[in-house]
Amino acid sequence: MRGELDPTATGGSEHPDYCDADVLRRIRRACLARLRKDVEPVEQAALGRFLPAWHGIAPSAGRHSTADDLYSCVEQLAGAPIPASALESLVLPARLPGYSPALLDELTTAGEVTWCGCGSLASGDGWLALAPADVADFLLPEPEPEPDGELPATILRALDGGALFFRQLVDAVSREMRPAPTDADVVAALWELVWAGWVTGDSLAGLRAVLAGGGTHRPRRQPPSSRPGRQSSRQARGRYARLRAGRPVMPTMTGPPTVAGRWALTPARESDPTRRAHARTEALLERHGVLTRGALDAERVNGGFAGIYPVLRGMADAGQVIRGYVVDGLGAAQFAARGAVDRLRSLSDVGGGQHAGAVVLAACDPAQPYGAALAWPNPIGGTAHRPGRKAGAVVVLVDGSPVLYLERGGSSLLTFTTDRATLRTAADALAAQVSAGRIDSLLVRRADGERALWSDLADVLGEAGFRHTPQGLRLRAY
Repeated sequence: MRGELDPTATGGSEHPDYCDADVLRRIRRACLARLRKDVEPVEQAALGRFLPAWHGIAPSAGRHSTADDLYSCVEQLAGAPIPASALESLVLPARLPGYSPALLDELTTAGEVTWCGCGSLASGDGWLALAPADVADFLLPEPEPEPDGELPATILRALDGGALFFRQLVDAVSREMRPAPTDADVVAALWELVWAGWVTGDSLAGLRAVLAGGGTHRPRRQPPSSRPGRQSSRQARGRYARLRAGRPVMPTMTGPPTVAGRWALTPARESDPTRRAHARTEALLERHGVLTRGALDAERVNGGFAGIYPVLRGMADAGQVIRGYVVDGLGAAQFAARGAVDRLRSLSDVGGGQHAGAVVLAACDPAQPYGAALAWPNPIGGTAHRPGRKAGAVVVLVDGSPVLYLERGGSSLLTFTTDRATLRTAADALAAQVSAGRIDSLLVRRADGERALWSDLADVLGEAGFRHTPQGLRLRAY
């Protein structure tokens, strides 16, 4: 090999240096080995402090977020499955002070951000993923199998020609099917395709209506003006009255709120597995900072950790990431970005950095490591109930460790410590989220497997603002 091995020593001399290629490889491997040796493993709680900070989750009173701030968040969350009910109530507001749904609609209607469903859940909820539009084909999860039936197939054919409003979609489907489907049938089939990852909207207005209780299976009541024996004034008058005379009266011009906006097919996924694996690996490193086998348990990556391991190994050999024993107890197959290692150590006992306070996160938030990269600690008490990364559940971390875990609505609460001061810190943080409107009113019926009113937590929760009721401990959102 010919070049300058040490430009500072030669002073930029015109005379080149020569080195055998095998010797240069040995030097390079030795340098990488020294870098790995410098990385002393940190305690697992440090990862619980690091991930929220890595995602920019910190108190930022007085600052209002912009569409550019939201776009940066979408880049970091690209492709991650998130419960729709938690996206705009917990996940995005935790990162963006003063978040408004109008910010996300601004990006989706402008074509800068797209989204897709990743599976349905109960009560109209479901998993969804966001991604910048220019890399959506690389990062969005693969769609589920196409739903059976003639109506979903007809909707997909209608949307193959481009985006359509709901009424346009109904007209296109009705021209192909006899008898023509009702609006309620089209709404149900459309949302079935949305949750399966085949169809997306130009905004999340319809999704918000579904989450608010609009439903996707409830038939619309026929307006009086379109009942049999009564002619609609809109149909009878106007310059297009003669054209409308032979057509059935439409219930509304736009359709139900649950299908507001335009609907289109999701981007076709990248067919080259190598390019897709490289893109997904870079996105995962950007999201997690430190990648372990467990971290991918919450991600929908084809092949899991083994599927991206060759890419990670190649990046480590090229010096783009550091492979080493970064977090204690998580195995040797750990890969971290250089900046992530420095920041992780600054938040660890090894680095002597300042510890974090209380953070309230959705249990499925990518910034919440427990149940994925880290195992849940054992709850207090003898309850058989166990925590999990479930939709609607909430976790309160104090100094990087889980303290409180609440199921959807707070009906069941688990604790992981008996320290009263830590419990009070977590309870106060939870009450602040309810007061801010990010979490709905809570009714804790059971705590650590026993009646909440009789549990040791009753006093702690009462000091945080919970009220005693015959059903349990209640905290209302005002």
